[in-house]
Amino acid sequence: MALMATRTKLFRLLTTLTKKAPILGSGSCSNGVKGLVRVDRGGGLGLTAYSTSAVAQQEPGVVGSRHMGLEILGVKDYEDYRRSLYGEITHKALLVDAVGTLVVPSQPMAQIYRKIGEKYGVEYSEAEILNRYRRAYEQPWGRSRLRYVNDGRPFWQYIVSSSTGCSDSQYFEELYNYYTTNKAWHLCDPDAEKVFQALRKSGVKVAVVSNFDTRLRPLLQALNCEHWFDAVAVSAEVEAEKPNPTIFLKACELLGVKPEDAVHVGDDRRNDIWGARDAGCDAWLWGSDVHSFKEVAQRVGVQV
Repeated sequence: MALMATRTKLFRLLTTLTKKAPILGSGSCSNGVKGLVRVDRGGGLGLTAYSTSAVAQQEPGVVGSRHMGLEILGVKDYEDYRRSLYGEITHKALLVDAVGTLVVPSQPMAQIYRKIGEKYGVEYSEAEILNRYRRAYEQPWGRSRLRYVNDGRPFWQYIVSSSTGCSDSQYFEELYNYYTTNKAWHLCDPDAEKVFQALRKSGVKVAVVSNFDTRLRPLLQALNCEHWFDAVAVSAEVEAEKPNPTIFLKACELLGVKPEDAVHVGDDRRNDIWGARDAGCDAWLWGSDVHSFKEVAQRVGVQV
């Protein structure tokens, strides 16, 4: 009961304070790479636009007040309490967001759309492409309740043609396939492999939880990191997109753990933090609560 009461107070405080955070911002990684990442991010063709992962730099007052509030409510006591229940390792599973946390685009989306599209007659500037992309992405997707169904082609065809004014099928296929290669993406944290190995060696199970189409698994293979994880929960396969708690519950089911025994790490307050907490998991905001996977491991109780 004490555990649940503490978690409830923490959640209420975080919900109140995080509402003050800005919606727009440039995403950032632990290795200093910065880029634009969309709040409603998912798998695809240059996910760019908005993120909350740079809140620490943008809103020091908000972040400072949140940490002060957490100290008042005794986060350290809460972590100590978990250790009294589980031992030194506070969680049995780590859930990791993909885009913006595990991986990021290597080049700006508009630059790639423009570069590949030139030979197909795309004439819009990168700024125009980005603005049109944002407008298209913000529109309700009426073809289904999910953006990413199976391979996501219908949705991304709509986005590409809306962003560039080009409906050439060869252009779309070249662009679509590009974003399944290791040229299009790179790891956010260069120490990720070492950390995940240490976590799994210590008995902590690890899974990816992502709003993505079915290209995520081939992408993880291309980046040579699929074997780092015990499970992958993809919205296109689960048929639920974050912040729907279903996708987090599915990840816990795949790992064989209870939601309260898992912590999720992601860079989006709404999709990752609020969604995971609705499922009953702990959640830490990438770029604010934690800045590297080594820090994640240390908070879990695993030394790397």
